[in-house]
Amino acid sequence: MAYRVAVVGATGAVGREMLKTLAERRFPVREVAAVASGRSTGAEVSFGENTTLKVQNLASFDFAGWDIGLFSPGAAVSAIHAPRAAAAGCVVIDNTSHFRMEPDVPLVVPEVNPQALAKFAKRNIIANPNCSTIQMVVALKPLHDRFRVRRVVVATYQSVSGAGKEAMDELFTHTKAAFVNDPTRPENFTKEIAFNCIPQIDRFLPDGETKEEWKMVVETRKILDPDIAVVATCVRVPVFIGHGEAVHVEFERPVSPGEARAILRDAPGVTVIDRHEDGGFATQLECAGEDAVFVSRIRRDPTVAHGLAFWCVSDNLRKGAALNAVQIAEALDAQGLLRQAA
Repeated sequence: MAYRVAVVGATGAVGREMLKTLAERRFPVREVAAVASGRSTGAEVSFGENTTLKVQNLASFDFAGWDIGLFSPGAAVSAIHAPRAAAAGCVVIDNTSHFRMEPDVPLVVPEVNPQALAKFAKRNIIANPNCSTIQMVVALKPLHDRFRVRRVVVATYQSVSGAGKEAMDELFTHTKAAFVNDPTRPENFTKEIAFNCIPQIDRFLPDGETKEEWKMVVETRKILDPDIAVVATCVRVPVFIGHGEAVHVEFERPVSPGEARAILRDAPGVTVIDRHEDGGFATQLECAGEDAVFVSRIRRDPTVAHGLAFWCVSDNLRKGAALNAVQIAEALDAQGLLRQAA
């Protein structure tokens, strides 16, 4: 069965990646629509190697008769238009933060909790988790199944593409300016991003953590296990694409690095690159354009009874956003849920 798919936010970095991923994975599409705000109406975006789509105006777009809506237009826009699409019978897979913690909206990573998709029919909306959460739970899931995760301490090293095209442009422009000593002023970040690290992503909450850190805590619990304790420090770094994470995990049962390494090598969506030698690990630069979550530096954490530490990287525009959304659509198709919705 082939489907009519609307990509909402099609001119953004994630929307373009969604179109690219649909074509690369040969998702069964009968028709594809590129949809965005009024200021982008009439612009052209690519779908596959030989197809160009004209962007349609989201404000007037009729979702009736469309099977799937892949949304990435920003939370405020999704809040308005995702329910409108869902009410028209279009199954919405939303990449924004707006619906993630609503109890009747599944929050899904297909390698981790595909069973949650069975609950999407009440709202006709499925939420894509935060990019930093996705890669961490993909790595944690097979270890949790075997050893039971009790506590996670994670520090993220998140690329500027997570903040959109304007943020990527700012890193590029400010990096060039630094070499010629031109004055610059941060516009998309709270401090200068070129040659710097900023320990703030999203706004601060009353308890001192940022919204991004809060997302990692509550989303991990919703997706993986509500009993897992999580503390996160999220940092924006001067990298264009790819998020890195230093993860320290305390388990209920004994675990050795060798056992973890063997389990992760067989885990879906995970690639282990873990040689104890110079350069024997994966970095953000190397994961850009790749689908997997790469896990390296697997070692014992001697500060807790059953502790493990590892490093993981992933392309935040692909597995952290577009790919995960398309995989959700693939899982819906494989489970026959799209046919039921239609």
